[in-house]
Amino acid sequence: MAAAAGGAEGRSPPSGPSPRPGSPPSPAWGSAVVVLSSDSEPEEKERKKTLAKILKAQRPGECQKYITVVLDPAILQVEGGAQVLAALQSANYSCVVERQAVPCSITWRRKAVIPQTEDGDEWTEEPNVLVLLRLEEFLSMVRGYKQEAQGCAEGQKETLQSFVAQVLKKMPGKILAMTVVEVEKYFRCLRAQSKKRLQQARVHRNEGDEQRRKEVQDSGLEISRLDVEEALVDLQLCTQVPVTFFASWEEVGEFATMFSKAVAEAPYKRQQENTGFSFYLENKWCRGVKVDPSGKGLFEVWKRQIQQFNRVSLEMAEAVVTAYPSPQLLDQAYSRCSSEQERENLLANILVRRGEGVTATSRRIGPELSRRIYLQMTSHDPDLYLDATG
Repeated sequence: MAAAAGGAEGRSPPSGPSPRPGSPPSPAWGSAVVVLSSDSEPEEKERKKTLAKILKAQRPGECQKYITVVLDPAILQVEGGAQVLAALQSANYSCVVERQAVPCSITWRRKAVIPQTEDGDEWTEEPNVLVLLRLEEFLSMVRGYKQEAQGCAEGQKETLQSFVAQVLKKMPGKILAMTVVEVEKYFRCLRAQSKKRLQQARVHRNEGDEQRRKEVQDSGLEISRLDVEEALVDLQLCTQVPVTFFASWEEVGEFATMFSKAVAEAPYKRQQENTGFSFYLENKWCRGVKVDPSGKGLFEVWKRQIQQFNRVSLEMAEAVVTAYPSPQLLDQAYSRCSSEQERENLLANILVRRGEGVTATSRRIGPELSRRIYLQMTSHDPDLYLDATG
């Protein structure tokens, strides 16, 4: 057994070429050799390449290529609807006409930069929806709100608020915006008709004409500008849904193009705004004041020092440093005072001016701030709490 064991221990490794002089020693026979796989390097490169492609697709000028504008067929059936489609196509947006859950609406789809499946392109619905209200529909909804506000329950008509509720019920989770065309044209025609009726009433003052004019006015068909504003205020307070007015369908087309651009660039802008900070520092205030060897900038430092006091505005700090442009001048003024009370009230009567022209106002620094500045300038107590002194 010992001989067998000794034979096993004395067994030599397989013969092979001897190492060349100066070459690194080969690993001992039978030892484990660890080989680092480089399979992760191509994966990391591919991941970075994919990320770069996604970021590039979000940039302005590139993101529009991945957006498709979906228009409801009813838009092309109304007067001027073709101008909206033409404006979008002239801006190089891909457009399709498909029936939407809400008539006369526009939605958007975004194509995935890197599809997850091999079945074809992947599309994601954007949360925005733009509804183009016809003038007659809008006026009818305003009239319905007017009747509702007056307590008229008979034959209750649809209002802007109820219309928005129906849209959001059909398209849950959507961010809704609405447009109306030629509202101002309606008001101009209304004024013209009113003037015409007044002229006719002056010429024909008889009972028949008066009765006919009264019937037109009492018919409820006329909607005033005040009625529209009241309905819009109610809509804003209850739903926060914006309604934009346009004078022509050409302007609606331009608005739809700008809206599509905003939808396309939304991910890029969200990424730019995501700085990782939950607050915003005003650049001018947080960057400090630069003081050159000649002393330029010390006046601004002195003003900032005064402004650091609690409840001190920029106007108040400017008033103090205008009267005493440096701490040394203020200290000299304190030394010339004959009593402690005079020193504390030295700055009390300095005027603080706010605004310009007829809206300009003025007030005084007051004894409270004057006393706090005096204590800060003269006290030797490092733990003195200025607001607690009394």
